[in-house]
Amino acid sequence: MVGVAVLAANLPFINERCLAIVAVQRFSSSKPVFVRLLELLLLYLVVLGLGFFLEAQLGNRFPQGWEFYATTLCLFLVLSFPGFVLRYLVKRRSQHHE
Repeated sequence: MVGVAVLAANLPFINERCLAIVAVQRFSSSKPVFVRLLELLLLYLVVLGLGFFLEAQLGNRFPQGWEFYATTLCLFLVLSFPGFVLRYLVKRRSQHHE
């Protein structure tokens, strides 16, 4: 499950398609940041739903408070850090040297 979360968290930053499926022609050469952040939020909800589904398959699903959602969202954002670094820090830095 953690591997799925890592992949989903980095997916908006490692490709130029929306949700890795839909090609976006309206944008210039890359997706804007707000589209990547919306994808990140949507993929968080997908991973959360998958986790709830797997928990329900194992037995009773436990109720969660706001603390759970705040913590898992922060963890998801931390998992997306490698993709963010590759997209916005490493690539921009290499473009300045050309």
